Amino acid sequence: MLKKTVTEKKTFDVIGTRPVRPDGVPKVVGLAQYGADYILPGMLWGKILRSPHAHARILSIDTSRALALQGVKAVMTGADLPEQTFKYLGPERTQMNFWHMQRNTMAREKALFAGHPVAAVAAVSQKIAEQALELIDVQYEVLPHVIDVEKAMEPGAPLLFEDMRTRGVEPEPAAPSNVARRCEYTLGNVEDGFAQAHEVVEMKFKTAPVHQGYIEPHACLARYGSDGQCEIWSATQGHFAARTLTARLLGMSVSDLVIHPAEIGGGFGGKTIVYVEPVAAMLSKMSGHPVKMVMTREEVFNATGPTSGSAMTVRMGVTRDGKIVAAQAELKYQAGAFPGSPVLNASQCAFSMYDIQNVHVVGYDVVCNRPKVVAYRAPGSPIVAFAVESVVDELARKIGLDPLEIRLKNSISIGSPSLWGPHQHEGMRQTVEALMRHPDYHAPLGPNQGRGVASGFWFNGGGESAVSIQVGDDGSVTIASGSMDIGGSRASMAMMVAETLGIPYEKVRSTVASTAAVSYNHVTGGSRVTYATGMAMTQASELLIEDLRVRAAQLWNVSVDDVEWERGQARLVGAHEKQGETLSLARLAATRARTGGPIGVQWAINASGQAPGFSTQFCDVEVDPETGAVKILRYVAAQDVGRAIHPAYVEGQIHGGVTQGIGWALNEEYIYNDNGHLENAGFLDYRMPVASDLPMIEAVIVEVPNPNHPFGVKGAGEVNIVPVMGAIANAIRQATGVRMCQLPMSPPNLLEALDPEDED
Repeated sequence: MLKKTVTEKKTFDVIGTRPVRPDGVPKVVGLAQYGADYILPGMLWGKILRSPHAHARILSIDTSRALALQGVKAVMTGADLPEQTFKYLGPERTQMNFWHMQRNTMAREKALFAGHPVAAVAAVSQKIAEQALELIDVQYEVLPHVIDVEKAMEPGAPLLFEDMRTRGVEPEPAAPSNVARRCEYTLGNVEDGFAQAHEVVEMKFKTAPVHQGYIEPHACLARYGSDGQCEIWSATQGHFAARTLTARLLGMSVSDLVIHPAEIGGGFGGKTIVYVEPVAAMLSKMSGHPVKMVMTREEVFNATGPTSGSAMTVRMGVTRDGKIVAAQAELKYQAGAFPGSPVLNASQCAFSMYDIQNVHVVGYDVVCNRPKVVAYRAPGSPIVAFAVESVVDELARKIGLDPLEIRLKNSISIGSPSLWGPHQHEGMRQTVEALMRHPDYHAPLGPNQGRGVASGFWFNGGGESAVSIQVGDDGSVTIASGSMDIGGSRASMAMMVAETLGIPYEKVRSTVASTAAVSYNHVTGGSRVTYATGMAMTQASELLIEDLRVRAAQLWNVSVDDVEWERGQARLVGAHEKQGETLSLARLAATRARTGGPIGVQWAINASGQAPGFSTQFCDVEVDPETGAVKILRYVAAQDVGRAIHPAYVEGQIHGGVTQGIGWALNEEYIYNDNGHLENAGFLDYRMPVASDLPMIEAVIVEVPNPNHPFGVKGAGEVNIVPVMGAIANAIRQATGVRMCQLPMSPPNLLEALDPEDED
């Protein structure tokens, strides 16, 4: 058992301060290396040919003319990737199937969405590569397609997979369908619960798919050597996961593949799987040259994962005194072309903010002719929270209760039941109370203005993390992990190590290592890194302290029990002539050869005990009744983060999540035409918020420490987006009297709701 050196400490020297971020200067001066910045001698450019059809059988692919073009060094199709076994692997909420992943990387039998990769080339220039794509002859049999989730579930809908039977249904259905999976969760008896209710609200909701909107497109550089060894420089949220996936798709051993982490220009869950890495590596193998691939923005929108669109029905019942006694939901989530929507997450998150004894949720994972969905910040939870929080708002109206009061009265607490087990952490109630104390919550509103409240829940993650700590000759410390830094983890790791060792933050250099330098680290996602990798760092620091005490004891020729570690130095204690004498870390480093050699530790854990995230938010809006435009006047977001290691980073996470939620609520959506083509595949037409769209966002940091972490950490990167759409919908409801049940709540949609009879 490792000695806990800091768990009970109430005040800190480094934790809770706001030091300069270690990656700040390289990014500001333009020296940071992103995925598209790497260059190697003899490098080729890779480009992908994509299907122009939303659904089509591939009859033949003739690449001979492209391969004959001068400057083209390799051409590949899906047939060049080894066939994968059809099997679902991994935990229930995050299962994968390599048969699907292989076909998402490069189509085989059919193209399942407009933009689906069908072939790729490597050439000496981008121009020649683009010319080569035009010379590839693909013969298609165009098939009917389906875009909408409810239409995809209808009998007679075009089938993406003629042999797909719905999992989770017993007995297995006799007929195929586009419903890949059905899940069902029950707590108590929902009908008995509704019988106790004095008021019941049932509403239907519809949401559009939205993209993560990261600024940096997917990019990588691959070099496959003649010795069978391959290296990839990649913009990814998890280079160990990218190694596993790429090696499997290429039929390689993971020991033959090294992935180097590049800086990453945003991900938000969208860079947790691979798109270009297997293609670049295969083209490199075929050509004998390094191959670089960089997606265009249009390719990012057409072929990388947005989050799901959905159709939902939510029904909830409440007593006169404000106790929610029953909750029911039916959730239909788009998976895109391959199974794997976050509907299981949504089902479990839907009512997890509240202590409700009777709950029933049914979820459907539905394939349709769109790009495969992937994670987007608390995947699944923001969509269902829009519906649930809208219904909670209507319940509060029916019984005349303040919207914060109803949330406080029903807040989940330790011991409360949930669909995923007994609740073990506080946090929800404290976020509500923080807003109740906020002076702006009772500020007066003007004409066409409204105030909306919503809460949100996210599991947060733990999982596998490995780290190393090395002490330099001068007493400086270099730390390395395999966790990609997309939210400030290099700073938080350095701060936790500095706090544990008792040394200045400036003495710690924080790095992210390649897959060859440290052991396996799970992806940066699920708000897991500061918790799990931070725990590994603190435990490694504690091991290092034990080693330093042993070394000091050798130099003093005393028992290790007579040595304490305090504020970055060894101190002699006990009945000794030199009691109180100290040895600095620099001194111990300088004498390392006399005490055992280089000073350093490696440590790896599979962290559990993570605590979920809660956020409660309110916003004020003003609606222009003539145009339907919504202006956000004020936004206040309270979030329980356990303990804010670097408060500025935590505030930044909250600001970012709220900003993305505002775009999701008011403007963002995928717009398809009748041919199944995405019509707004670019930032000009896909309307993300800009600075002028946003108010000042106030982040209220609530700290209810997680007892399972040395510093009380809970994940902070995801739950902030969950309540946003519900809060804005509730504010619009108060401002206009109209309940918006469709996302986005854009001016055309809002105008139609305000005056449904006006055809102009």
